[in-house]
Amino acid sequence: MSRIGKLPVNLPHGVTVNISDTNVVSVKGPLGELTQKIDGDMKVEVVDNTIVITRPTDSKNHKSLHGLYRALIANMVTGVSQGFKKELELVGVGYRAEAKGQLLEMSLGFSHDVIMQLPEEVKVETKTERRSNPIITLTCADKQLIGHVAAKIRSLRPPEPYKGKGIKFVGEQLRRKAGKSASV
Repeated sequence: MSRIGKLPVNLPHGVTVNISDTNVVSVKGPLGELTQKIDGDMKVEVVDNTIVITRPTDSKNHKSLHGLYRALIANMVTGVSQGFKKELELVGVGYRAEAKGQLLEMSLGFSHDVIMQLPEEVKVETKTERRSNPIITLTCADKQLIGHVAAKIRSLRPPEPYKGKGIKFVGEQLRRKAGKSASV
């Protein structure tokens, strides 16, 4: 069996799961509600406050779907109970960020400011302290959505390898290159 797929997903207190006849799993918790369409071959059931996913055969396709849907459902349960958080750091002289509701306004060294409209599900906060780089904090219940938004923000000015300027994830290790060396 799949090592990931055979693990049951524990349901924390306050999280409810509804499985419809058309294989749509909806998970509801204190931080919101998420839904996911499951392949018709996979069987999802709630047993003793855990979610168990089973597959009909050991074909390669069923094995891959088994682990995939278990991971997606586990992420949904974690999202509606605890939520997900991504932090991005702006490294560079004059780089700044400001959140105005669902608008994120960034100054990234271009001739103009970059304004980005964020989805309603994603909450954004910016923190700028003296003598430190500005930090953008994104929080959301949907892991896929928050990852997509964070990657989109990072793609506006990816970190360059010589000075490290750009937008990077907090804790990300950058591969640095040496600059020019003078020859005699």
